[in-house]
Amino acid sequence: MPTATEKQYTIGDFANAVGLSAPTLRYYENEGLIEPHRHDNGRRYYEEADINWVKFLLHLKGTGMSISELKQYVQWRAQGDATIPERLALLQQVKRDFLVQFNEVQHHLQILNDKINWYEEKEAGVTTDHESFRAYLDRFGHHE
Repeated sequence: MPTATEKQYTIGDFANAVGLSAPTLRYYENEGLIEPHRHDNGRRYYEEADINWVKFLLHLKGTGMSISELKQYVQWRAQGDATIPERLALLQQVKRDFLVQFNEVQHHLQILNDKINWYEEKEAGVTTDHESFRAYLDRFGHHE
């Protein structure tokens, strides 16, 4: 009885599945971040596990992890469990850096929301406050 084989994706189908272009996938391959499977004729193909791996890489990249950090992570991962302490330390540093960026983004969002609220209140005539937005920001230590 024949066994079912895992679905194989061409580079185009794989690119669509992970939301990247084929040239980006080739770049990731050249950087050692992914390693496609090859048919006997040399054509690339990918499997479901490769989709999950690229999605994980994209999550890490989304935290601000650099390509060089991703490459280091991939190298350590390939070396096995002996490198778990190094991978853990790298991920913890990325998390610390990401939280700093996240707090900055939250601060920018708060300023944006304050500006929108200020304009909406002025437009709706809800506030008769004649304080300028600059004076408002200065009260909170922000600058327009």
